[in-house]
Amino acid sequence: MLIALTGGIASGKSTVARQFVALGATEIDADLLAREAVEPGSAGLLAVTEVFGTAVLAEDGSLDRQALATIAFSDEQSRKRLESILHPLIQQLSSERIKNTNGVVVYTIPLLVETKSPLKFDHIIAVSAPVETRVQRLIQHRGMTEQAARARISAQSSDQERESIADTVISSDCSMEELVSRATSAYLELTAGTN
Repeated sequence: MLIALTGGIASGKSTVARQFVALGATEIDADLLAREAVEPGSAGLLAVTEVFGTAVLAEDGSLDRQALATIAFSDEQSRKRLESILHPLIQQLSSERIKNTNGVVVYTIPLLVETKSPLKFDHIIAVSAPVETRVQRLIQHRGMTEQAARARISAQSSDQERESIADTVISSDCSMEELVSRATSAYLELTAGTN
């Protein structure tokens, strides 16, 4: 079974994914694949530096993700150029991983709406929280400024767009314990009879 787990930045999808893994799923994380796609010496990193320059490199030659984010999220054209490099690489890596994984696979893909993934999912779950809640989480837990937090959120699809393609919506505007409970219920309902 292949489950897509989507949600905007700071929506709580990582908590949901961790609970799914605790219940027996294997997670494939698009964000980790994005890092892998631009490892030192990779074609992805070369393509990024060709477009954005060496200012996005750290002293050791690895990608300075913060420097890249500052440039890429400064305007829509830059973000789209970055996505045009990364998305095909991430899709290739995800397809390979999914093909080689058995059982319940949860593919955590924040940009499911934006990338129009060609993967065939058995079920799509969207994790949602109000924008103000997500802004506060980004400020408190990731040290972002309010302006940076709002820019990152507005660069992504809206919760409504994600919910429109989802089979299940989990609201994360609740305590951590309640979110874990909601994730558990969703997972057990989905996987009933698959063992």
